[in-house]
Amino acid sequence: MAQLGETDRRRIWRGLMRYLSFGWPGLKADLRAAVDATDAWIDDNAASYNSALPQPFRGAASEGQKTLLFCAVAAMRVGIGFARALFGEVD
Repeated sequence: MAQLGETDRRRIWRGLMRYLSFGWPGLKADLRAAVDATDAWIDDNAASYNSALPQPFRGAASEGQKTLLFCAVAAMRVGIGFARALFGEVD
């Protein structure tokens, strides 16, 4: 999966700055650098993530489905309220 473009990274950065419960204590530039680093890390570790998925899911799921799975697990780590906001009922 390719890294996000400048426009999408900027959208994430702006969205996080607007997200009230994010509580970013640093500078805007620090948050933007963190967005860029996270996107690069995801791209750099995509093969490792794919290898960690069990078969037959790994072979049958599309790249988009694998990414959605990753996002769902990460959203639940933020909290059940956040996961519900993204995916609806999660129980």
